[in-house]
Amino acid sequence: MMKGFFNRERFLGILENINIWDVLVIGGGATGLGIALDSASRGYKTLLLEQSDFSKGTSSRSTKLVHGGIRYLAQGNIKLVYEALQERGHLLKNAPHLVKKQRFVIPIFSWRMGFFYWAGLKFYEWLAGSLSFGKSQFLSRNEMLKIFPEIRPNSLKGGILYYDGQFDDARLAINLAKTCVQQGGVVLNYFQVKNLIKEIGKISGVIAYDLETKKKYSIYSKTVINATGVFSDSISKMDESTWPILIKPSQGTHIVLKKSFFSSSNAIVIPKTTDGRILFSVPWYDHVLIGTTDTFLDKSDLEPKPLEEEIDFILHTFKQYFVYTPKKKDILSAFSGLRPLFVPRHFSFSASTHTKDISRSHKLMISPSGLLTIIGGKWTTYRKMAEETVNKAVEIGKLNKVPPITKNLKIYGAIPSCKNYNFHWKKYGEDESHIQKLIEENPLWGEPLISKCPSYYCTEAEVIWMVRHEMARTVEDVLARRFRLLFLNAKKAIDIAPRVAALMAQELSLDKTWEKSQVAAFKELAMQYYYPV
Repeated sequence: MMKGFFNRERFLGILENINIWDVLVIGGGATGLGIALDSASRGYKTLLLEQSDFSKGTSSRSTKLVHGGIRYLAQGNIKLVYEALQERGHLLKNAPHLVKKQRFVIPIFSWRMGFFYWAGLKFYEWLAGSLSFGKSQFLSRNEMLKIFPEIRPNSLKGGILYYDGQFDDARLAINLAKTCVQQGGVVLNYFQVKNLIKEIGKISGVIAYDLETKKKYSIYSKTVINATGVFSDSISKMDESTWPILIKPSQGTHIVLKKSFFSSSNAIVIPKTTDGRILFSVPWYDHVLIGTTDTFLDKSDLEPKPLEEEIDFILHTFKQYFVYTPKKKDILSAFSGLRPLFVPRHFSFSASTHTKDISRSHKLMISPSGLLTIIGGKWTTYRKMAEETVNKAVEIGKLNKVPPITKNLKIYGAIPSCKNYNFHWKKYGEDESHIQKLIEENPLWGEPLISKCPSYYCTEAEVIWMVRHEMARTVEDVLARRFRLLFLNAKKAIDIAPRVAALMAQELSLDKTWEKSQVAAFKELAMQYYYPV
């Protein structure tokens, strides 16, 4: 790996030396990063600007699934499911260090519904074709009780096992950003777009500020793409355009519990909750992740908070199916993300309206000024959405047509085989060897940040690596999105924040005042995740 190739100061230098870009992407979530990668890999001069950290919003707060969406199949959205299943296969192939096959089980309490699910999952498997993750199968009642010793046996007939994918969303985002840079693109976090530049009524660039240096930039580009998700309206207002749709944020909340509440290595799917949704209980980093909800909100927030009724709903649904009944004091972390759902302006909301009834497909829109906006979609289909968006940008910017290559492009860090790879180090892929060299340079960096606690194994060397080579700028960047500790156990994250701040301050040549402010800011944030408080 080239020394300092993923370095903010280097990117600022490049920014100041390019007069006009081919493609400028606003937003550093899954969609924006995918677009920037697709664009850069075709040879276009590509710049991505993110106002916070990469995947700070919705893209780090998913249910951690790479899937076709069995719920969309039940809704009859065959096209979306087929596309997602194909993309699921490409993701496993291109990012084997971050994506893995996962066994899911639907418990059966009625033979009629059992055969209905069986038929649906066989069709799901058939749609995947050669990219199928494995064959579904019936499980007897005894097999179910063996696999899930905590499940309530009352009325249990059996289960259906099928295969889908699981991943670490925030780490995939970082690796997409690195892949984009490998392909010649430039990505900058903590860089906020304040306004759009127009010439004769057409967008020709943006006015942006480096939030660290407070320096203002006028950046010109042949095309500007709005990939800011639930915040798309804020960019559209800069454009003074009126869309035929409304963006309605829908909140999805998850809780994290100790593995003792759900010891199986298999995920379980509650196919129909009281609000008609699907609830997942999934093993994730030696914990159990349960979610999600689907709640309309009136406005978007960069740091959404779980609602009391959402927590109650998840706990109530979980205890209907499992012997152990967790209480709020057992929640190690609770987090929420916002989905950008688009609805027609004439859509009438009522008490009976459910977000599950609104399309999860993505939508591309072009304003009269040429601003290209993409809304909707999901992590699994980010690559396909990006390909479609760049194709449209080529038309708008009158760029030379170059075919996409991302279908077979390995994501940064990909290693030939991840079998028998150490659980903790696997997510780094080929970067593990570089982190191990840091430990050889300074053995003290090999010390765990949390002693005598294998479930939360992380070392000082990784913090050094994240600052030097992953553009981590704050304690939150490290503990929330590079380590996933804030999402796994908020209290543990608070405990090690001072040490992380000290390591980062040393690397970034910052003083004790910065350290103290970072620890205080992180603790205030983390208390929103630490639900017992």
